[in-house]
Formats: sequence, structure tokens, C-alpha cells
Amino acid sequence: MIEVINLNKSFGDAHILKGITTSFDKGKTNLIIGQSGSGKTVFLKCLLGLFDYEEGTISYDGTIFSLLSEDDKRNLRAKIGMVFQGSALFDSMTIAENVMFPLKMFTKQSKSEMEDRVDFVLKRVNLDDAHKKKPSEASGGMQKRVAIARAIVNNPRYLFCDEPNSGLDPKTAIVIDNLIQEITKEYEITTVINSHDMNSVMEIGEKIIFLKNGLKEWEGSKDTIFKTDNTSVTDFVYSSNLFKKVRKMYLDETQG
Repeated sequence: MIEVINLNKSFGDAHILKGITTSFDKGKTNLIIGQSGSGKTVFLKCLLGLFDYEEGTISYDGTIFSLLSEDDKRNLRAKIGMVFQGSALFDSMTIAENVMFPLKMFTKQSKSEMEDRVDFVLKRVNLDDAHKKKPSEASGGMQKRVAIARAIVNNPRYLFCDEPNSGLDPKTAIVIDNLIQEITKEYEITTVINSHDMNSVMEIGEKIIFLKNGLKEWEGSKDTIFKTDNTSVTDFVYSSNLFKKVRKMYLDETQG
């Protein structure tokens, strides 16, 4: 579990995060959503330890990150997997070499041990025969699966995903959503996803944090989001006619 208490972050006179208090549960897909400029990217970077903050605490399973020594922070980062927007694969490396990169950085495993682990995670994301390919030879969906394999190769306790469905078609996006959720359950990871994709919210949003103007405006789940009367949330979620119709159908069924 990751716990956040009264988190405040500013850049100069701009107050970006305003007293956010929440938690992200182990074994669940936790989503951060909000409009552009809501603070969700800054929030994610604070969670990752990439940004310092003026006030508040972030705790990883009871350990306050800001109180750790540099060595202990490095050890904690070894337990974090990251799926970047756009995958962020190394073009000069093969897919297998990309996936092996965190093992070389954070472990002292032998080459054969690393190769076995790479084989295992590539098989887990259904890329058994992709080892020798370069990222440029892979589709967008394949690249995203490689990024997920790289993120979990070190058996992380925490998995962060920044817009994992960016640039993907709807069908492939659902495959990636389901894969992330399966891995979260399978390995009991605390997964935090920064997303603007409402299909992801409705597909895998077990816990949802909605930010607006740096404030935590609402939190709940994909089920309770249908019931909220918070106008900021409904304006964001039901901006399309499709989701307006879905909400009306849901309310008609529950009230009928």
C-alpha cells in the first residue's frame, strides 16, 4: 500500500498539489484521472520520488520515503516498476536486452539467471518469440507489452503506469488494460495508473482518484462513479454522449 497525507507541491508561485490525502491499495488497479493541468502528472512524479514537495508524506508500506537515506531510496526504487507513456524502449537494444536492463542495473544475477527471467516475463506477456527483434520491428501494442515485461522483470512491489494506452487503438488498449490488471492480481502489486482514458476507468478502475486544480475532488470505484452527484466528476466522465447513455441506463436499472 502507498499512503499519501496532506501532499503539497508548488513551482514558484504556482500551487500545483493542494493537500492531497489518499491511499493506493495493494493488489488493485488504482487510477489517477483528471483534465490536463489537474496535477496528475506532478502527483505521479512525486509518488515516484522524482519531485520533492514542500509539505506532506508519502509512505510505501509504512516507510516514509523522504526519511530514507539515499541508499535506502535506491533499494526502494529497485522494487518499483514503471511503464512510461510511449513505452520508452531503447531503439539500439533488442527486446530481450530492453527487458534485461533493470536486472543489470539492480541485481547481481548471472547471465543465465537473467536470461531465464527475461524468458519468463516475455512469455507472461505473450511475446515468446520476440527476443531478437528491435523495438522498431514491433507494433505499438507489442512495444507496450515489452514495456510491461521490463517493468515486472524485477518482481516489483509497486507498478506505475503513465498513460499506458496512449497511441493505441481501442481493442489493443483493452488487451493492455486487462494484462496490467491480471499482473496486479497475480503478483499482489500496488499498481498506480495515470490515465485520461475513460474506457480504462470503466474497465479496470478498482480505485479512482479524481483531481481538479490540484485538489482531490473525488475518490471511489468504477461502480460508485455512476452514483456520484459531484458535478466536476460527472462533467469529466460523461463528456461524451456514450457515457451519458451508460449512466442513464445504470441509474434506470438501480432505481427501477
